[in-house]
Amino acid sequence: MTHPLSRRSALKGLFGAAAAGTLLAACGDDATSQPGTGGDNGTGPVTFGSNYSDAAPKTAFAALMQQATGSTTVPVTVNTTDHNTFQNNISNYLQGTPDSLATWFAGYRLQFFAAQGLLTPIDDVWEKIGGNFNDAAKNLSKGLDGHYYLVPLYNYPWVVFYNKSVFAAKGYQVPTTWDAFTALAKKMQTDGLVPLAFADKDGWPALGTFDILNLRINGYEYHIKLMKHEVPWTDAGVKAVFDQWRELAQYQQKGANGRTWQDAAKALENKQAGMMFQGSNQVAANYDAANLGDLDFFVFPAVNPTYGTDYMDAPTDGFILPKKGKNAASAKKILQYIGTADAESKFLETDHWDVGLANGLVAPTYNDIQKKSVAEIAKCKNVSQFMDRDTVPDMASTMIKLIQQFIDSPTPDTIATIQKSAEDQAKTIFS
Repeated sequence: MTHPLSRRSALKGLFGAAAAGTLLAACGDDATSQPGTGGDNGTGPVTFGSNYSDAAPKTAFAALMQQATGSTTVPVTVNTTDHNTFQNNISNYLQGTPDSLATWFAGYRLQFFAAQGLLTPIDDVWEKIGGNFNDAAKNLSKGLDGHYYLVPLYNYPWVVFYNKSVFAAKGYQVPTTWDAFTALAKKMQTDGLVPLAFADKDGWPALGTFDILNLRINGYEYHIKLMKHEVPWTDAGVKAVFDQWRELAQYQQKGANGRTWQDAAKALENKQAGMMFQGSNQVAANYDAANLGDLDFFVFPAVNPTYGTDYMDAPTDGFILPKKGKNAASAKKILQYIGTADAESKFLETDHWDVGLANGLVAPTYNDIQKKSVAEIAKCKNVSQFMDRDTVPDMASTMIKLIQQFIDSPTPDTIATIQKSAEDQAKTIFS
């Protein structure tokens, strides 16, 4: 558990069992070769389990797979499951009848399933694509055993989005301090806007708010130690995060636990809300193309001057080879293609919200959001991978439920109850 710390230091250099009944398991590969053994000769068809379920990323991924088949001659069938269902069922999926390939994340969530023996090492793929990535991207793609288990495609920042036209019309200024941020939120309220569009029906979005407040107040090293339970959840630093959030809660869109993030993003796009803190992979991807030019963002303001705006969540997404998937040799051909600058460049012709990771990437289609994303991530001293990727799955699930309790009742008593419950459960989970 000491190894992942170095694996999460992705910063500037990043740019130079019983699953048959689950929704995901129903999408498995029907090919006849043996699972995980590479029993095919590299020409058989593969299936790809995908969580790119929203319209824009689904289209971008379909284009990437079409290009992959054109380059490798390997036929690919994409089986798409909505993002939240995919993530919630991934453990059963990997233990059951998974697809040949699947979308997944860097960070501890990758290392966790690799350590369980549910993923096939892809060191042979990295022997061919290693020159296309720098050390930071390589480290994010490894398990605790030092073997490679992921081919990364992109990352994206969690930042505060707004519409340029609204700020111009109202005379709003981009805040750089907490006081300026809350003053702006209060002004938006008086102007009849929801200051911060906010949703947590899917459970994970609010983890990002905890993360950024933790990073701003306590710093990156504290965040990592808390995720590994080297700091107790009853610590004063955790209370400080929730206390800061209490001040912010009065400006967040009410009823968040019953709202999807897509609906929250539409409230921003429709100019009912003034701002929204979430990933560009969600907000920008959810905007209609005609409105994307009006979208802009700023990094979450500083709270503690010791850390300023040195850190942010900037998750890396990529692709894995499930141990029980079929036609592994064909699947590795697809992974080898995806791990090229050409593949990323082609993908980013359709994807207008993420930023690529391969060396030699040509991105003439980068819009202002993507260009700014590259610049802001590069300024960070460290980036984290998001709470549900930086800790063990059971702890992430615990915090999803507890944070939803806080959203419903952001009081000192709730905070005390949450901290005690989180620590009690962490002791069991990490034992």
